[in-house]
Amino acid sequence: MTDAQETAADSSLRTTGGAPPDDVETAPIPLLEPRDGIPPVIADDASLAEVIAAFAAGSGPVAVDAERASGYRYGQRAYLVQLRREGSGTALIDPVACPDLSGLGEALSGVEWVLHAATQDLPCLREIGMIPSRIFDTELAGRLAGFPRVGLGAMVEGVLGFVLEKGHSAVDWSTRPLPEPWLRYAALDVELLVDLRDALEKDLDRQGKLEWAIQEFDAIASAPPPEPRKDPWRRTSGMHKVRRRRQMAVVRELWQARDRVARRRDVSPGKVLGDAAIVEAALALPANVHALTALNGFGHRMGRRQLEQWQAAVDRAKALLDSELPQPGQPVTGPPPPRAWAEKDPAAAARLSAARAAVSALAETLNMPQENLITPDTVRRVCWEPPAVPDADSVAAALAGHGARPWQIAQVTPVLVTALTSSPPE
Repeated sequence: MTDAQETAADSSLRTTGGAPPDDVETAPIPLLEPRDGIPPVIADDASLAEVIAAFAAGSGPVAVDAERASGYRYGQRAYLVQLRREGSGTALIDPVACPDLSGLGEALSGVEWVLHAATQDLPCLREIGMIPSRIFDTELAGRLAGFPRVGLGAMVEGVLGFVLEKGHSAVDWSTRPLPEPWLRYAALDVELLVDLRDALEKDLDRQGKLEWAIQEFDAIASAPPPEPRKDPWRRTSGMHKVRRRRQMAVVRELWQARDRVARRRDVSPGKVLGDAAIVEAALALPANVHALTALNGFGHRMGRRQLEQWQAAVDRAKALLDSELPQPGQPVTGPPPPRAWAEKDPAAAARLSAARAAVSALAETLNMPQENLITPDTVRRVCWEPPAVPDADSVAAALAGHGARPWQIAQVTPVLVTALTSSPPE
């Protein structure tokens, strides 16, 4: 039995229906109801003030989750926020009715927030004023601890011995009122997060990885909001088929037109016009609405007015001067794609091959994914432009310059020094 499972089996854990079985072969227990029932959805200032007071008076870490309406609505805003804390119970908050939760965020200042896959929820929480100073990410903890499956359901089942019902994870959370089964699911998502955190902390400590995890959590909590992506239209699915600059211009015009419509209607862009249809139009360069209608994605169910707006976007792209057409590919700010290294710089290609093999072997020894040990981009950058004298100090400085955490630098530096010094000379 792992330390995580031993912790889970401790009868003092705050679990529903008694402690999970201490025999890992015993069938997991379905978790069907929150221990305190389904709480009412907080949707007014007076109720929110009561929740803030209750959570400020609670003790220990606070479990936090957020539900979005990805695939249904424009953007990634939160449509439900769930919290649970010892002494405070569980709260379900409607951030549409209560769009400013900064008071709650301030009440929890300095408290450790327990989230699963924190980087997914922190942006939408930040938008409503909830910004943690300390976090514990149970998904990332699972990765560092070597768990093969790190979804919340798999972790709760494997570590705590309970089965979470996950049937509502992809529903339209902008629906109002939210159906009771969805609210039950949402409450259960934070029911055992702190218990899971406690078990994983003990497992990480046993493996000597707890300090590594703390560094990773601190890096996530202190990271600034990401910069807006440049030329987001280039990420259109199927873009690899588009070769000519004029066709790329059609993708850009259709993408931007779709984005304006989606933003105005507050719907997912994919519900306005699919990526496949955009690429289809770019490749065909239709001469008129009739030709556009014949393409996949622009069928008979699309109204004349919609077809005309898409054809207008195509026509705008076709009318551009050559100097106004987008350039093929984005500006390269780092090393070229690895597939080009052998031709451009054979010595660098040899360094990268040796470094990848060394990092892979080390990750296997440490029982964690390679990308959590050190990002592939960092390895590529160090191998493409290595220090003039690749010793321990210079390689460590290079890794730090690319954002590696101290624990990563300590683990990876020795194997990278070997890889950089053992590869064939230029």
